[in-house]
This record gives sequence, C-alpha cells and structure tokens, in this order.
Amino acid sequence: MNNNQQPAHTLRLILGDQLNSQHSWFSHQQDDVLYVMMEVRQETDYVLHHAQKIIAIFAGMREFARRLQLAGHRVHYLTIDDPDNLHAITANIEKLAQMVQAQEFQYQAPDEYRLDQQLQVFAQTTALRCYMFDSEHFLTQREEAGKIFEGRKKWLMEHFYRQMRVKYQVLMTGQDPIGGAWNFDHDNRKAWPGLPWEPEDFRPRHDHSTLWATIQNAGVKSFGEPNASEFAWPLHRDEALTQLQAFVRLALPHFGDFQDAMSSKAWRLFHSLLSFALNVKMLSPREVIAAVEAAYSRGEVSIAAAEGYIRQILGWREYVRGVYWHFMPDYAQENVFDHQAELPTWFWTGKTKMRCLSLAIGQSLQQAHAHHIQRLMVIGNFSLLAGLHPQRVHEWYLGVYIDAFEWVELPNTLGMSQYADGGVLATKPYVSSAAYIDRMSDYCKGCQYDKKQRTTENACPFNALYWDFFARNEEKLSSNPRIGMVYPQLRKMQPDIRIELAQRAQFLRANLDKL
Repeated sequence: MNNNQQPAHTLRLILGDQLNSQHSWFSHQQDDVLYVMMEVRQETDYVLHHAQKIIAIFAGMREFARRLQLAGHRVHYLTIDDPDNLHAITANIEKLAQMVQAQEFQYQAPDEYRLDQQLQVFAQTTALRCYMFDSEHFLTQREEAGKIFEGRKKWLMEHFYRQMRVKYQVLMTGQDPIGGAWNFDHDNRKAWPGLPWEPEDFRPRHDHSTLWATIQNAGVKSFGEPNASEFAWPLHRDEALTQLQAFVRLALPHFGDFQDAMSSKAWRLFHSLLSFALNVKMLSPREVIAAVEAAYSRGEVSIAAAEGYIRQILGWREYVRGVYWHFMPDYAQENVFDHQAELPTWFWTGKTKMRCLSLAIGQSLQQAHAHHIQRLMVIGNFSLLAGLHPQRVHEWYLGVYIDAFEWVELPNTLGMSQYADGGVLATKPYVSSAAYIDRMSDYCKGCQYDKKQRTTENACPFNALYWDFFARNEEKLSSNPRIGMVYPQLRKMQPDIRIELAQRAQFLRANLDKL
C-alpha cells in the first residue's frame, strides 16, 4: 500500500477519525507530499476497545488510503502487523521523515486532548517544520462555546443551540424558528407500541474476517462481538451517504415520535446509526443537517422529527465539543460525589438478572451501539445510582461504542450521565426509578425483579438505589430546582421506610456482581 521510495518534502498525517475525503488537502495531487496513515498500538491500547470499533476504523483507514492512491496521491500506510511499525505516532513520523528526507510535517487538528498534546510536544522538539490545519469538519471552533458562555455559571445547551440555529439559518425564518418554537422535545417522548415496524437495516455488509485475524494475531486486546464476516458499519463515504439517504427516507419520519423509546424487539427502531460515519468524518454535519432540513421542506417529515434530529447535530454535538475543549484536562478527573465502586463483571458480559441492563449492555456488546436513552437512562442511570467510579464508566463507554471518541464521549459520560462535574453540563442528575424505564420500554416485562417493589428481595434494584442516592446526597442536591418533588417526598417518608431503603441500597451496592 506504500509508494514512498522517492524523497518527499512534506509528510501529512491522517488519523483514524479524519477520513474526510472532502478536505482541501486532497483537492489536487502533489508529488512532494506523502500522506501518512498508521495502525498503532498507541491507539488500540490506551483503553480496551470493542472489536467492531477497531475493525471499522482500520477498514475505513485502509479503504481511504486505497482511494487516495487511486486519485494519484502518495501514501505511506503502516499496518498493525508491519515489522517497521514502532506503534507510536510521533516515533513513526520521525523515522519516516528521515527515510524520505522530509523537511515539513503537517497534521489536522486532533479531536482528542491527548493527541493534541502529543503532537504539540512533537512540534516543539522535532527538527521538522510543523503546521496544524483545521479538520474542516465542525461548525464551530474549539473555543467558540467558551466565548458564548463567558461569564455564565451554567452551560445550557439550549442557549448555544439557538445561537447556532440563527448563525446557520437552520429551520429559521429570519430571526424566528420555523413552527414557532425552538424545541419540540415534548413531542419526542413516546413509547413505541410495536408499530410502525422499524425499517430494514439499510447498511451494507462486509466480510472483514481477514482483517480481524490480522488484528488478533497482532495481539490487540478487545471485547464485544466482532461480527467480522457480516460487518455492518460503512467502509467509505459513498456507503455513508447511502445510509444517510436511507435514514431520511425510511426512518426519519418516525424518529421524532420514538427517539426515546426502547424495545427488546427492535434495537435500531428509527435511529440513523450515522454517528460512526460522522465522527470519523466520512460525513459532514452540514450535509446531514441539510438532508434533514430538506426532507422537512419537502413535507416528508414533521417539524418535531426534523428539529429533534437536527438538535442532536447542530446543538448537542457541537456543544459537548465546546465543553470538552474548554474544561480539559481537569474535566476528565471530575467526581463530585466521590464515587469509587468498580464496574460489575456483567458490564463485560451482559449477564445480569436486571433485564433492562442485560438488554442494553448485551446490545452494546453485540452491536457496538446503543441509543442515547439506553446509554443515559439505563446503563448510565444505574452507574450513577450504584456509585460506580465515573472514570471507570467513562473508559467503558469510550471503549464499547463504535462512535465514541473522547471529545464527544467524555462530556456525555462524566457530565450528562454521571453528573460528575457537579452540574456544569447537566441541570440535574439524570436518574430514575424503575417507573421511567417501564414507561419507555418493554424491558421490565419478564424481569426477575419486581418493578413496583422497593425493599423486598425481588424488588427492582433501581428503586432503592434511586431513593438512597438522593438521601445520601441531600446536601449537594436539595437546592436544585429541577429535581422537583423528590426531597419533599423523602421528608414525608416514615423513618423506618427510609432505613429500609438505605439498608437495601447498601446491600445492593455491596453485591453488584450478583445482581
């Protein structure tokens, strides 16, 4: 895959999440530029990754390199099993620069803080002239959200989102939102009754068995099902565009109604599954937003469906990136409740008697994907109530999901899911008893635990853990106006009931592996 025998003046690094074929770098071919791509243990090993995540990124990188070469670009590609691979990005760059007598090193701005720091240090110590370029992907700059929220204690996404709507004139008539409201979230909270049925899985299939064998033989550790012979994630931009078109046509009309719903019978429902293609930059957020807005303009989807989906891309995705770059690196260590418990073993197997968690984690291990409510209100909800260490939860989320890169996953996990930042990102802890999960899913049906019981042996663990969480953290949370009736209800409880709840919760936290 390499055509690097001749000297090159400039090395250009392309990371595994920078598969943006529309980048201006590729607008014309230059004989003195050598593009560098590499599969390195530095990236496979910094956290334990899902097998499908490793396969998808490596497969996408290899296809990207192949297409660059077909377009006439020079490419140096280091595979995971290449004996010349030093398995560290900067070490490989230094070695290659000497080999081809390069004088200049160029790279696109990394999206993860650790890589940004690594390349900045390299730029200060190498003899190469180093230049960082924009990835030409996001709608905002790293520091833009920080400027918008300057002087504000709370980083409310809605404030940011409205500014983005106006700035990019998305679903707008001048300064006014189409439909007369900025947010139609109240229309997007329906449980799925079983109909309409989820559309056919419109993703192509690939056989990556050979690549998977190479990854295994190289000694790379992973978890989750590889599904290598029937691999369903896009290989290149063309497939991602086809997936986008199929989503808009087949699933988006129902996305708004059921975006928060969960079902044991249909794991995809009406979700786009485009987050992987977006986060490795096969697709741009602009074109995804434009496709959804166009569907609304043609009368094919409701304003609630269009706005609900666009809010995830134009609002939340850009917003959490701004949170990440403003608060790193300290943000990664936030732990406001001082939770210390390790993850139960069933996070790696899905084998728990709690049906909701068995289904959500089992799906994550099988598909490398779960939608936002499964991540937030089932897995994240339990993690917070049970007092799991937020950094261990973060590492699991970063590893298990195919779309998880730290810039987007870390604020979602530590801030939104675990409230570990004390409310910088989320306005309240997103926790619930069994009642919410039962309302939004069929997960409680057939469960070994009773969703209505709180302290009996067969009571749903969510119930005692829920009340005990608020009781234990009353000093930190009781003044939060968004928590509602929790503390008035707690104060009305008989002392013996509160003691029973605390004892049951303590027992559950001491026996997490057995739940």
